[in-house]
Amino acid sequence: MSPAEALLAAARARGWRIAVAESCTGGLLAGAITAPPGASDVFDRGFVTYSNAAKRDLLGVAEETLARHGAVSEPVAAEMAAGALARSEAQVAVAITGVAGPGASARKPEGRVCFAVARHGEPPRAHTVEFGPRGREAVRMASVAHALDLLRQAVEGTP
Repeated sequence: MSPAEALLAAARARGWRIAVAESCTGGLLAGAITAPPGASDVFDRGFVTYSNAAKRDLLGVAEETLARHGAVSEPVAAEMAAGALARSEAQVAVAITGVAGPGASARKPEGRVCFAVARHGEPPRAHTVEFGPRGREAVRMASVAHALDLLRQAVEGTP
């Protein structure tokens, strides 16, 4: 069973729906979740919010949060996940924002990706993974794999 299939099975078992908010992965996570047949009974919606304006307009990320922390930050990831949850019919949402590369800076290196998971009734939990400078596509695919695992854990109720 693929990671996406395992996630879908876990969500079906709980009767939960899923939403995603993506920046650096540009819709790859939504694509991975909806690749298995029958995903429509679990996947509610995805937000591809590549620009800061999209993060503000579609997910309600605060301008102050973006200005203070930058788009690649745990506070922005947390607001993205909370916004996706609030603007969907899902019980769980995940957010991804990072630097897939190239174009990294000393402050935000290539391969730094911030994730957050939000579940109804709980504050979002955010963390950062340093995938390193392995190239744009590898960082994006590693981010998708990590987010699938985070979602499955959130649905199953594990840390």
